Amino acid sequence: MFSKLRLLIPVSVIVALVTVLAQPAQAAVWSSSDQWGTWTNGGYTLYNNIWGSGAGPQTIWANSYSDWGVWANHPDTGGVKSYPNATRNVNRRISSLGSVTSRFDVSVPNAGAYATAYDIWCDGHTYEIMLWMNKYGPVGPLGSYQTSTSAGGHSWDVYRGSNGSNQVFSFVRQGNAYAGTVDIKAVLTWLRDRNWFGDVTLGDVQFGYEITSSSGGLDFQTRSFSVSVG
Repeated sequence: MFSKLRLLIPVSVIVALVTVLAQPAQAAVWSSSDQWGTWTNGGYTLYNNIWGSGAGPQTIWANSYSDWGVWANHPDTGGVKSYPNATRNVNRRISSLGSVTSRFDVSVPNAGAYATAYDIWCDGHTYEIMLWMNKYGPVGPLGSYQTSTSAGGHSWDVYRGSNGSNQVFSFVRQGNAYAGTVDIKAVLTWLRDRNWFGDVTLGDVQFGYEITSSSGGLDFQTRSFSVSVG
């Protein structure tokens, strides 16, 4: 008969292992549940930006302007509740820009109603240009359909309208994209060539999540994001 082999582990090792397993995951560098919570990093500003009526709780977190995300629990009702975003201010006329490009990489839920979108402002808040990179659920752009085009490295359905305060041009991508590069100057040049505006000043380039509903709590993560200006 063979005797049972007993494995003896020192108590000190067990205590050390339990201590490691009990430690929580490393917290983000910054987070906020405030309606207008903001954080500046690397020339960008992050905004929690809960602005719609009937909104629920939302928390934004970030390790940097390029690595950030949002947990949101907005009710399943109509109307945009929030637009958490990262913003870079450019403040230059189109004619003075050699290039403006942006890279993005996101992870978004298969639930709720939202759009992952750039929100680009020109001449202060006179002109708003939205680039919808992906969308889910019953959401749609402001205004009426104008045409389809390819500009800035993507194919779009283009809409034009007004929210009562400014002109809005919405470029809705034909098919969802969750990572890629956008030539923002090429989109602005397309609008200028159609005489929809002139040699405007490019102000803020924002990128984030326009959330209509996220009932039960959903996570939106920006794995990388940047805006390059030449």
